[in-house]
Formats: sequence, structure tokens, C-alpha cells
Amino acid sequence: MESDIANTLSLKYGPVGIMLTNERPEDARQFKEGRFGCVMAMLAAAARGKTAVFDRKTFGCPGGGTGLGFGNQYLNFPGGIEGFCYFLSVGCRQWEPGMKLVEQVKPFVGDALYDDLVHGERYIKTPELVKKFVECLPIIDVPFEYVVFKPFKDIEPEKERPEVVVFLADMDQLSALVVLSNYDRDDNESAIIPQAAGCQSIGIYPFREARRERPRAVVGLVDISARVQVKRQLKDDLMTFAVPFAMFQELEANIPGSFLERNTWKELMGLRTKGT
Repeated sequence: MESDIANTLSLKYGPVGIMLTNERPEDARQFKEGRFGCVMAMLAAAARGKTAVFDRKTFGCPGGGTGLGFGNQYLNFPGGIEGFCYFLSVGCRQWEPGMKLVEQVKPFVGDALYDDLVHGERYIKTPELVKKFVECLPIIDVPFEYVVFKPFKDIEPEKERPEVVVFLADMDQLSALVVLSNYDRDDNESAIIPQAAGCQSIGIYPFREARRERPRAVVGLVDISARVQVKRQLKDDLMTFAVPFAMFQELEANIPGSFLERNTWKELMGLRTKGT
């Protein structure tokens, strides 16, 4: 499949289709069962042309499993939900049962993760607020065996239909995507930026939007840890912009006659060229 949006915005990386399916694609990248991995690293690989697949045993980490729609995987975090609440906030050193768990897993984790377990990632101020954060997530258990990340150009429209299309955009391109998402709407909040893990902003949040009568786009990669993973691979300063497929079709149809054909956008693109 082709994307006029990607071509018009001169995206460096092609969009990625996220598909829910019961068929495992051949020659797809996949985490090993029981091994840690970051879903966003797989998104970066898909943006570079590789297909990736996940199932309920190979989603990389509890946040990734939750973000991909495999239910509430935080229940399986060391120490359960409470352990995760301390991990994302102040660390297990402030929770005596947690430190016992941390010492048990120490031989199996790297120094950076061990430090985060002890001292906390500090993304949310208190364990109590982390619990509220989890309760607010649109957690679902998708009725499919696999979640697949596939380069959009490789999707066969007569056989496949992505649930979500993900763009990796710089700040100028993201601005255009947000404006385009509101271009043919009678409100001005057709793009949202939730506090969420990188994988949740391309997974369960746009999955939820796909079930709405008027779906919204989801801006992501505000997750600092996910940004590290993506920047290691793609090197660029990017954000994700995830849209349910029906909204993607809406945006594609709205390019003709829009600001993308006008002088201000062309001037901005010219300034980018001068800066390189």
C-alpha cells in the first residue's frame, strides 16, 4: 500500500501498519519467549522495512504486553501491580517486600534495570498515582493470537487491513499531521497526547479510538525510555502519530485542497532544505 501523506510530508521512514491476526507472518522478527525486549525497538525495525510479530508469550515486557492489547500484564510484574507501582515511581527501596524481590531478580537483569527497580523510574510521583495511571489505561485483551508490525508499503490491501497506521514524524511533520487531523472536523481536539508508554500510544490507545464513532489520532513517544530505544536505532528526533485505519483514509482523502498545497507549508519545507 502507498501513503500520500508519507510522500507529501517527505517522511524519512515509511509508515507502519499494526495488524491483529491469527496468522503468523513468515520471516518476521519476534522476541524469544521469556526474554526482555522493547516493543518500540521493533517499531523502529518495521519503519526500516522489517516485519515484527508478537504473541502472549513474546511481547518483551509487561508494559509491552499491556500496550499491545494482551490484557493487564502488569499483574505479572515482579511483585504484581504493587511492584510496578513502586518501580514507576519511588523504587522498591521504599517497599521492604520489594527489595527482597529485587535481590532475587538481580542476577537476571542488567545494571540499569536493577538501578531503576531499586530507585524507581520516577515517571510518576507516588505508587498511589501509578495505580491510578494503570486504572486509566484502556486495557483490552484483543481476540487475536498475534499483533503484527508491518511496513505499510508491504501490506496487500486485497488481503490485509491494518487496525492502526503509525507515522514517525519530526516536529514540522507532526505539526502538519495534527492540523490535517482537524482539517475536516467540527471540533479542534482530533489528536490527543496521553501520558503512556510508547507502545501504549501506538497500541491500546489507538485501538480504543478505532472503536469510537469519530476516532482521534494519538501522538506518542513522550515516554523517555521508549525515546532512548528509538533513538538508538533511528538516531532522529521523532514522535509517533498513530491513527485508526478509517481515520488514516480520511486524512489521505483530505490532502487535495488543504494547507499542504499552500505557500506557508511550502515555505516551511524550503526552510528545512536550507537548514540541511
